[in-house]
Amino acid sequence: MRAPASPQDGKLTLLPLAAATYLMASGGPYGIEELVGDCGYPIAVVILLAVPLVWSLPVGLMAGELSAAIPSEGGFYVWVRRAMGPFWGFQEAWLSLMASVFDMAVYPTVFVLSLGKIWPAATTGPNGFLIGVLFVLLCLSWNLYGARAVGHGSVVVGALVLSPFVVLVVFAVFGHTPVSGISAAPRHPDLLAGILVAMWNYMGWDNASTIAGEVQHPQRTYPRVMLIAVSAALLSYVVPIAAIWTVDIPLAAWTTGAWVAVAVAVVGPWLGVVMLAATMISTLGSFNSLTLSLSRLPLAMAEDGYAPRLLARKLTNGVPWAALVACTAAWILALQLTFDRLLMLDILLYGVSLVLEFVALALLRIREPKLHRPFAVPGGLTMAIVLGVGPAALLVVAAVKTRHEQMGHVSAFAVGLIIMAVGVLLYFLGAWKRQRQSAGRASTLA
Repeated sequence: MRAPASPQDGKLTLLPLAAATYLMASGGPYGIEELVGDCGYPIAVVILLAVPLVWSLPVGLMAGELSAAIPSEGGFYVWVRRAMGPFWGFQEAWLSLMASVFDMAVYPTVFVLSLGKIWPAATTGPNGFLIGVLFVLLCLSWNLYGARAVGHGSVVVGALVLSPFVVLVVFAVFGHTPVSGISAAPRHPDLLAGILVAMWNYMGWDNASTIAGEVQHPQRTYPRVMLIAVSAALLSYVVPIAAIWTVDIPLAAWTTGAWVAVAVAVVGPWLGVVMLAATMISTLGSFNSLTLSLSRLPLAMAEDGYAPRLLARKLTNGVPWAALVACTAAWILALQLTFDRLLMLDILLYGVSLVLEFVALALLRIREPKLHRPFAVPGGLTMAIVLGVGPAALLVVAAVKTRHEQMGHVSAFAVGLIIMAVGVLLYFLGAWKRQRQSAGRASTLA
């Protein structure tokens, strides 16, 4: 006779959630190539070691405490709404979803660029856009099978993504083979650009919080997941760069996708092919995991009445299919934007939403001191406030950079401000609509 199913059956456990979180926030060393080219090896290593201390570690600690204390579907949207009220909760979700529009378009873009190295036609005409659409639809289909399918797939994807770097590091450190065949035009150092690249590669640790309702024992699982995932990201960035530092690779060669050329030069053509395949797998894995996370935001908002009720519809396995379709449609619309513009807007919008989460952390310490916190950031209220200083400072850096980046005739910073203003307008329009509906129901009853 089969035992009755446990309420925890079918939920994500530690390793699948850690793998999915790693892919949400990192996805491997792919994407840090520009950092090396912009700043050089020693400064790149310093940035990769320093940025986590003021950006990733505070976010990981904050997300660990709030995910364990309030393990609700919707994650950071629920935290901010509970601490600051529905207006700020709506802004948190809006900013996160708008940042996702720009963030999620990066992954199909990198996938197409990587594919173009072996099939040049992939980047010509409308082919790149069509391949990007197929990429998005594949992840939509995968997510329809549920959180466990994504989590267990993330474990396999993570192993495939990191395996070529293990080989590369061993050959670079112990191979003692002279490197040749890589050349490129000199580039001018750009420290701010390098910091922004590092920020993008180290952000997103709070994304895993939105699926808390689908995680086994979230109170004790989330803090451990944050520690594992942040540590894995730091090591997977610093170790390969430090290893290649010992090999004579020109800095000018470090452009987007340079890992393939580096693998060919250090090891051989076969590893270049493997690295290229791993690059594409990485973008797929990251996009797939983020689709899992971000699709739960419209679901939570719809259940609270702050988004159309249609977005709350689910399949029998609990997957919010309507929210999934809505999110993927928005991401497809952003596929035509360039990588640099995507990066700037993503960091700016995400950074503001992140500041709201740190404010929620501090306010909940004040307003709900007796809230059960299975994991709590040490140092009390003071440390809860101090934790947000580093991310806020880096957000200022991002804002300064976006002031000079143009999107047509408007700066990326101005576009970001417009998007924030639209969020405020939408909230009040929604409040007005709800008031009219309530008044209409009251009139009918009378």
